[in-house]
Amino acid sequence: MDVLGSKQDSGWRNKRGEASLSDVHRSINISHSGSRWRRLAAFAGPGYLVAVGYMDPGNWATSLAGGSKFGYALLAVALLSNLMAIVLQSLCARLAIASGRDLAQACRDAFPKWVSIPLWALAEIAIIATDIAEVIGTAIGLNLIFGIPLELGVLITALDVFIILYLQKMGFRWVEAFIITLLGVIAVCFAIQIFLADPQWGGVIRGFFPTTEIVTNPEMLYLALGILGATVMPHNLYLHSGIVQTRNYGHSLPEKKEALTYATIDSTVALCFALLINASILILAAAAFNSTGRTEVAELGEAHSLLAPLLGLAIAPTLFGIALLCCGLNSTVTATLAGQIVMEGFLKMKLQPWIRRLITRAIAIIPAAFVTIWYGDAGTAELLILTQVVLSLQLSFAVFPLVMFTASKAKMGELVAPIWLSAIAWLIAVVIAGLNVKLLVDFVSG
Repeated sequence: MDVLGSKQDSGWRNKRGEASLSDVHRSINISHSGSRWRRLAAFAGPGYLVAVGYMDPGNWATSLAGGSKFGYALLAVALLSNLMAIVLQSLCARLAIASGRDLAQACRDAFPKWVSIPLWALAEIAIIATDIAEVIGTAIGLNLIFGIPLELGVLITALDVFIILYLQKMGFRWVEAFIITLLGVIAVCFAIQIFLADPQWGGVIRGFFPTTEIVTNPEMLYLALGILGATVMPHNLYLHSGIVQTRNYGHSLPEKKEALTYATIDSTVALCFALLINASILILAAAAFNSTGRTEVAELGEAHSLLAPLLGLAIAPTLFGIALLCCGLNSTVTATLAGQIVMEGFLKMKLQPWIRRLITRAIAIIPAAFVTIWYGDAGTAELLILTQVVLSLQLSFAVFPLVMFTASKAKMGELVAPIWLSAIAWLIAVVIAGLNVKLLVDFVSG
């Protein structure tokens, strides 16, 4: 019996219910007799599923737009966003391991229904916005590599549910292996393209230091918030707090402390890898487009067609298309898992993964297909960036509850977040909320 967990239930309005993703809950055993490296390897995986959300097709659009228009200046935003993500994802692992709840369950068990139901609706909107970006990105990837029309590509994306069903039947470790393999392909593709682009490394280094123009220039702030929304994504907070619990790490306090350490290392390393990919997209755009006077490149298809003449090698566009398609497929898997966690956690409603996937994808395909058919490439680029800003606006509704829960001794027990960590987390939450208010004021004032 989880005595520690039952004591901590006293800090919640409702008792802990059945775990989300119950078919894989604590399905991966952790050997306590093996070496430290072996135990660390057993925890490796969830962080990379989370990292996928930090390099999805929507992120590509905002990074391409930011790099082509402002050069290396927004690298500081990518770095700051990634540092925020590392803190927030560590809190997700802490919440899951200390309370036995994912973020959705925690909201349900901590708040009255008139609060938790709107939070559920906002989480669903965030997942749909994420899925719209994945639909468009995957369709563009299929178009770039195989020449499939965008309209048909959007419809083909509905079939990706079978990939998820097959992987989940084989076991959760196979899901993680699929994700990590595709991440490796993406990294190789970008490494080659960055080598070909030959960026100004002095400008790259200076780009990681923030300037006041990011806040004072409304157009730069819009793209900065798009990068923030694409980096620190709401559904990732729900996802991480759910999939950390696929590890059977034990119930005692020492076992939970060890699990928290390894889970935090896993997510931190994975997010550093995500920063390399995100920075690579922005650096590629700055080196290939901004430096040649092409400051309005925000369309993934346009970027693809321009890479060959600018980099002087025919394989560059193909590498771009392959990496984009891999990103779309990866994000598909993680968005489905996040959707299951949100629905099961908030509503205690269990659906078969393929039903849940088709519902979310059907909702996402409608606006994506409409924009693709009526407005073409330019419309899809604008829709991609808009989805990332929508995600940024949704973010506070996931971040504030997360910070509240992990700072509560009554809810977290001995694994409550240290005061210094909670202070940083509250600062991050306030900064995100403040930037979103600034964005809305700028939007209303024109």
